[in-house]
Amino acid sequence: MKYIDEFRDGALARKIAAQIAAEVRPDRRYHFMEFCGGHTHAISRYGVTDLLPDAVRMIHGPGCPVCVLPIGRVDLAIALALEHRVTLATYGDVLRVPASNGLSLLKAKARGGDVRMIYSAADALALARKNPAREVVFFAIGFETTTPPTALAIKQAAAEGLANFSVVCNHVLTPAAIGNILESPEVRKLGTVPLDGFIGPAHVSTVIGSRPYEYFAEEYCKPVVIAGFEPLDVMQAILMLVRQVNEGRSEVENEFTRAVTRDGNVKAQALVAEVFELRRSFEWRGLGEVPYSALAIRGEYAAFDAERKFALETRKVADNKACECGAILRGVKHPRECKLFGTVCTPENPVGSCMVSSEGACAAHYSYGRYKEVPIKAAA
Repeated sequence: MKYIDEFRDGALARKIAAQIAAEVRPDRRYHFMEFCGGHTHAISRYGVTDLLPDAVRMIHGPGCPVCVLPIGRVDLAIALALEHRVTLATYGDVLRVPASNGLSLLKAKARGGDVRMIYSAADALALARKNPAREVVFFAIGFETTTPPTALAIKQAAAEGLANFSVVCNHVLTPAAIGNILESPEVRKLGTVPLDGFIGPAHVSTVIGSRPYEYFAEEYCKPVVIAGFEPLDVMQAILMLVRQVNEGRSEVENEFTRAVTRDGNVKAQALVAEVFELRRSFEWRGLGEVPYSALAIRGEYAAFDAERKFALETRKVADNKACECGAILRGVKHPRECKLFGTVCTPENPVGSCMVSSEGACAAHYSYGRYKEVPIKAAA
């Protein structure tokens, strides 16, 4: 299949790996963060790290929307289902995220809450149309990729006068997270990791384009290469990053030219700007409070904002002390450095959010046998 089979060619992968090995300098190490969980999944699934020289270390970032959702926000959704008795609709991975008091949305459903798994924002809207006597709340999550469909659903609800439909907005922004990783007071508590460059997300970049990353390349002298999700995409991006580091360049390069442009999807950006505005601050699991890193529903669409409609307040809830999810999301620790990984914490019995989502670093490593690997390459 075009753009899939040819990007999974094993012989070509070995050639790119040989080129990377030939170009790494013997006097240094290379530390690259793949921001997006989709890239983490591809790297684990296809054994990309097995093809890389020891000098190149891949570091997992916080680009999994389910993983970065703090417990307090999941508690909001559970309260809506069990206390306000609404029909709560959200994506499948969110249902299993551990929350307070041993609960999750799936367990709330078992206790009688009307919790529905959906595949799109349009599905939530359809639920509201079919059940006019029920309050239907869409618990929306995701980076810039899933934000435009949520904005469209709110606009359609307003146009149709669906007074029984509202949204809890948990949409977060990629550039703010990258900035937080590069410069944040949280590093004093969790530590930091050397970073020489980023593999930029694929789907997010189809919406926002490559332009927003130019600030990081210029201000922090960190090269960014936007890459697709196939194994050869990732390997080509690593080669491009190695070359930038060797040449002393810090630029934004686009490996994913078949889908990403510099300006992105302008129509989608305009739709999001019409319906949403920046929050002053938002809590991320693993990153803490990050200023201007998330979106809220504008006042013009306040009737469809569940947080206002039901007077909801988010409270901070500490993560399980034994879980290293926060440090893993920052790239400070590897999944295998968590004592719970693969023993107490598995995809069937997740303790932390990194094991819940298929895009989570822990789930990716567990699912593809990475927990059986030899000891982690030491960071220089």
